[in-house]
Amino acid sequence: MLRAIADPRNPAVVDEASLFLIKLDSLIVVFFSNPTTAFPKPKALIQSLSENLLETFRPAPLLDAYDVYQHLMDYWAETMQDDCYQLVHDGWKAVADGQPNTDLIPESLMIRRYFATEQAAIEKLEAGRDDLTRQMEEMDEEHGGEEGLLAEAKTEKGKLSKVSVATRLKEIKGDKDAADERKVLEEYLALIEKESAAGKKVKDAQKALAAEVAKKYGKLTVDEIKTLVVDDKWLAALAEAVQSELNRVSQALTGRIQQLAERYATPLPKLSGEVSVLAAKVQGHLAKMGFKP
Repeated sequence: MLRAIADPRNPAVVDEASLFLIKLDSLIVVFFSNPTTAFPKPKALIQSLSENLLETFRPAPLLDAYDVYQHLMDYWAETMQDDCYQLVHDGWKAVADGQPNTDLIPESLMIRRYFATEQAAIEKLEAGRDDLTRQMEEMDEEHGGEEGLLAEAKTEKGKLSKVSVATRLKEIKGDKDAADERKVLEEYLALIEKESAAGKKVKDAQKALAAEVAKKYGKLTVDEIKTLVVDDKWLAALAEAVQSELNRVSQALTGRIQQLAERYATPLPKLSGEVSVLAAKVQGHLAKMGFKP
């Protein structure tokens, strides 16, 4: 499934971008399914893709085809070239040497397509853990100064730990004058324990998800692998690159329009009036100096 590229400010350019992605998808499918080519050459693929890109974007208004071309060549050099050579050599395999082929199919793509619910649950757990961490930082900022209620619980390195806080609580046990300090220490210790428990839940959930993802690699069909590599990886990255170029052009145009708007914001009659006033002032100064027009 191709990702839509939308920018209502440049509809013509958007049409060309969408057309290129459709062409790219077709060329890739043909390249890897051509029965007459036993050993297809990746260089032939990138040559065909780049030629089609230039042909597609050359008539596009406002956009330099070679700027888009550079995005394609950069992605080819960084990622796509290695993927293609691996596919030519090994075929569409999600498992290599008994291990998930994460070079071809990153775990992030697997999670996004097949385990979005599990990932959302982990992110929720992470948010809860991070909230506890934030509360601890706020308490440290409020009470961790030299005269603060947490100052005596810090280690030699100036840190607050479960051990150091618990040790300080033992030291002031039964001290009636340390009631406020004891209360803050107990609150902070409770946060430490909650954060630790929350962190363990996150790690356990991540470990469980990693195990499920690893199993899924071995169950992928060839068509599923093609979808992950071509649509979710290659086309998604190139669509993002094209979109970034569209955004850059749009921002440049917006900036230029704002400059023009500011430059011509003052009406000509008003400018003429200001010039007349200034000219009269100059003439007055000249007259005072003895110069006559």
